[in-house]
Amino acid sequence: MNRPPTGQHPVAGHPAAADPPQSWRRDTARFPAVSEASPSRPARQRRGWRRWLAPLLVFTILAGPAIELALVGAIYVQARTDQARPVDAIVVLGTTQYNGVPSRTLRARLDRALELYDAGLAPTVIVTGGNLPGDVFTEAETGQMYLVEAGVPEGAIVLENEGNDSWESMNGVAGILAARDLDSILIVSDGFHLLRLKMMARDLGITAYSTAAAGSPIAGGQEFSYVVREALAITAFVFGRR
Repeated sequence: MNRPPTGQHPVAGHPAAADPPQSWRRDTARFPAVSEASPSRPARQRRGWRRWLAPLLVFTILAGPAIELALVGAIYVQARTDQARPVDAIVVLGTTQYNGVPSRTLRARLDRALELYDAGLAPTVIVTGGNLPGDVFTEAETGQMYLVEAGVPEGAIVLENEGNDSWESMNGVAGILAARDLDSILIVSDGFHLLRLKMMARDLGITAYSTAAAGSPIAGGQEFSYVVREALAITAFVFGRR
């Protein structure tokens, strides 16, 4: 068998051409060639991000209802937690009135405030609430007249009669407290309303406690619908600070 001269490379097709040197094989194993089909690093990163997309979407879809359910529970707990204690002022949140006559809901709130005042828990009662176009009296004026008829001295009642929603009323209360150098309040409203009112008071720098108007006609199934709406209102307040 003829062999190629020493120093010459095997010619193409020669059996020796199929066997590269051992050192070359070792180097190839140590430094493998990158295939053109291998995914680049950015492509792998994109695929890794997509892996989390579906769990993130599921979490987002489930988180909303879970948060609202938690809020519903918190609203119910606050509604049934009586925090009545001595404070600087009792604050009654206004609601519907009919030409100076309180609705059943407003009357229940005023009756609870009267109990607290008669028990000596505060020397001052702040009644809140403005009026709608065409109303002769504000909600605050209606509350004042009701409490005076029930025996509360007129000088012990302070009116916040410009607020047309809870936030405006609580802002008005904050101004009254600051002007009189008062700090702590006991909020009286329907139970479903109390958690949001306390959150507002906290944002306004007011030390606030709460107690529900036990005689309110908003109860049972009707209360549940108000609680659900209140949970949505709290969410809007948290994200809009309103």
